[in-house]
Amino acid sequence: MKSTLFNMVAVLFTVTLIASAGVGAVNMITADAIAEANAAATTAAVANVLPEFDKTDISEQTIDDMTIVVYTATKGSETVGYAVESMTKNGFGGAIRLMVGFGADGKILNVNVLQQAETPGLGTKMTEEGNVLLGSIQNKNSWEVDFKVKKDGGELDALTAATISSRAYYEAVARAYEAYKVACGYQETADGVSGATAQKGGQNE
Repeated sequence: MKSTLFNMVAVLFTVTLIASAGVGAVNMITADAIAEANAAATTAAVANVLPEFDKTDISEQTIDDMTIVVYTATKGSETVGYAVESMTKNGFGGAIRLMVGFGADGKILNVNVLQQAETPGLGTKMTEEGNVLLGSIQNKNSWEVDFKVKKDGGELDALTAATISSRAYYEAVARAYEAYKVACGYQETADGVSGATAQKGGQNE
């Protein structure tokens, strides 16, 4: 009886060890692939929100306890723009990450959504080309924009039935603007950005 129990335990231990090793190996392989895919997506996003450039210098800032990455783009000796990888934790579905492009003159050139988990057909419309959120701020002078939706007394449009998602989007852009001001030398340190209104009753309003 003891021998049988010992054999069962030994076999179970061996199977567990082999399975754990296999899972570990798969995780190592997939982690590298995921990291490469993320890096490629980031590179593409930088190119998509900026005019043509030769190279970028990367710097980081901490704003509201979040790491914001700035890619300062140059062509020859001229700075042509700033791509800012910004984020918010206040989306309806959690974190939202954006790549926001600013021209050397401070205009908001473009925005790419890198990560979101918003409600399909509602908040997810922020990823669509020509969406109202981007349309409200694109090609505007960043210092002239009050990053508030009309429902909060601002002038910016919101996605239909997705006010929380819209607030969060603009919050992330506002945080990018704060990082841009430091990167271009307008101010020494970034100001914080107030967060979006919390969810209530499970509705994205």
